[in-house]
Amino acid sequence: MIDVQHLDYSYGTKAILRGLTFGIAEGSFTAILGANGCGKTTLLRCISGLLTPHRGTVSIAGTAVSRYTARQRAQKVALVQQHPQTDIEFSAFETVLMGRNPYQHHLQNESQEDWDIVERAMKQTNTWHLRLSLPSQMSGGELQRVMIARALAQQTPILLLDEPTSNLDIAHQFEIMELLSDINRNEHKTILIVVHDLNLALRYCPQALLLHDRSLLYQGPTPDALTPDRIRTAFGVRAQNNEGYLRFER
Repeated sequence: MIDVQHLDYSYGTKAILRGLTFGIAEGSFTAILGANGCGKTTLLRCISGLLTPHRGTVSIAGTAVSRYTARQRAQKVALVQQHPQTDIEFSAFETVLMGRNPYQHHLQNESQEDWDIVERAMKQTNTWHLRLSLPSQMSGGELQRVMIARALAQQTPILLLDEPTSNLDIAHQFEIMELLSDINRNEHKTILIVVHDLNLALRYCPQALLLHDRSLLYQGPTPDALTPDRIRTAFGVRAQNNEGYLRFER
């Protein structure tokens, strides 16, 4: 489904990613892990096509992302960014309806099918009751679910999420991860998610990419990624796995 070959990316003279090569299987649920500044968000944006690698390629379904038009990319990949734009006062329903833009032509109005898809996505994410609400009227967890609903309305086979649980309380973190787990299981979507909380990754994501020093330290089952040795290398802390729950110390 996703193939990354020899990917390099830099901001000016600062190298962020170097020589990343890996593949993501169709229908997998993969956490992107690593310390702050290791390039997790940059990698996600390269996969989505928002950023163009300075070297190497990212391919989706056998075609380089750079060869897709913007509309074609938007029909393949939906991206939920870490900080949703909230300064424009669209209602939740209008926000989710934007997910249908890749399927509409110039000056074409939304169809009944588009409206039905939006309603299903909002009910799936438990946001239908918020359909008339503005961003300023929603909590962080509610707004995050609305942005996931917009991505679902986009009806792409691949869903990319950049720390969707950041700044949420524990209950909302579990709610978001349960939702994504259900989507992966029931709709067979390929999901890549940048995760800050290693215990959330361990609980919900069967696969992991572990980044360190601008490179890929490990790819494979999440429990094997989060061994004490790899955690110490990637994060600089000691860890103990107590029956599936990680405890940390300096």
